[in-house]
Amino acid sequence: MPPTNTDEIDSGGVADRPSSDAAAQAPSAQEADAGAGVSTREGAVAEAEPSAALPRGEAPGIRFEKVVKRFGSNVVLRELDFTVAPGERVTLIGPSGSGKTTILRLLMTLETLDEGLIWIGDETLWHMDRGGKRVPANQKHLHEMRKQVGMVFQQFNLFPNMNVLRNLTEGPVRVLGVSKDEAVERARGLLDMVGLSDKESAHPTQLSGGQQQRVAIARALAMQPRVLLLDEVTSALDPELVVGVQDLLRDIARQSDLTMLCVTHEMAFAKDISDRVLMFDQGQIVEEGPPDQIFGEPSEQRTRDFLQAVLAS
Repeated sequence: MPPTNTDEIDSGGVADRPSSDAAAQAPSAQEADAGAGVSTREGAVAEAEPSAALPRGEAPGIRFEKVVKRFGSNVVLRELDFTVAPGERVTLIGPSGSGKTTILRLLMTLETLDEGLIWIGDETLWHMDRGGKRVPANQKHLHEMRKQVGMVFQQFNLFPNMNVLRNLTEGPVRVLGVSKDEAVERARGLLDMVGLSDKESAHPTQLSGGQQQRVAIARALAMQPRVLLLDEVTSALDPELVVGVQDLLRDIARQSDLTMLCVTHEMAFAKDISDRVLMFDQGQIVEEGPPDQIFGEPSEQRTRDFLQAVLAS
């Protein structure tokens, strides 16, 4: 039987766990604005029309209102307020432990909200209306809201028992109710887009790290999300594989109007992909602005110190 917990395959079939070599030996039943080329192999870019339609015209915005998140006595997010406009690409930078990834995990409902409100478009994520009152969301509401959000993790988190094609089709079929034929057609288009058409029968452990991350990106897009979250997507890659994945994400950003929220320590990538950059420290926004301002003339000393440390490393 396929997985019965649809939380594991919501938003791109993402299981919140890394793949394991032992489980991946054999398949198991358990388990556009064209013009910008798409990356077709690691470290290279080919000029090509996208072979899979990317979302356009329906992206919602994101809004955090007085959001608090605690882990025991540690307050990770402190009455956080910020907005991402529909179709905007925003990157979060800052030291480790400042709360950046927690923001993404709250949007994916992988962490629970302690206080405040999170909006995706016109609907609250962690709350719903009942009888004219705002009450905590039930699982049905969370499930429906998760369909709008896709996330790509730093550790790929592919289903190890499934081949590449099934990694891309399992979520759309089980969660979205898409027919198998339609899911396969879209998956093959996405695999062509990320340069892995010849890998649909391979299992995750038969792929390089860069290839696994490309599959993870394609799987998130297969769920047709309206919001795409990127969590340090190149940090687990060997240096020579980073450029190819970054090029692919740049192409996706150019060819779609997905609302994108990215966490990265790759400052050149952040500057290139972002409409706006937010500098985080201790659960708060220290500074925000367009990339040229943040990286060229930051106004806050904390931002200058952080960038100097990161760029010197």
